[in-house]
Amino acid sequence: MSNSMRGEVEVVLDGQRHVARLTLGALAELEGALGAQSMIAVVERFEGGSFSSRDVLAVLAAGLRGGGWAGEARDLLAVDIGGGPVGAAKAAAELLARAFRLATP
Repeated sequence: MSNSMRGEVEVVLDGQRHVARLTLGALAELEGALGAQSMIAVVERFEGGSFSSRDVLAVLAAGLRGGGWAGEARDLLAVDIGGGPVGAAKAAAELLARAFRLATP
């Protein structure tokens, strides 16, 4: 079970539940993987609806690794992601939103 207060999102791969979380290391990896100048640039892609399937897979892979998964982005090409392409995009967007959410008391 994922803990949204920790920025975690549940991602289902081939029917198996995984916890994804964008840690600082995962965010740094994500910037490099997407060739982004900053994380703001990555977030703006999602907010503006101009993200690609490559962006979605990169966010999911980074988040999954931040949650302890040992796979690579290319491994996601051969699995069934819960919710299909729309579910994958929603999970990626939620990971970004939770990573940059301001904590409230």
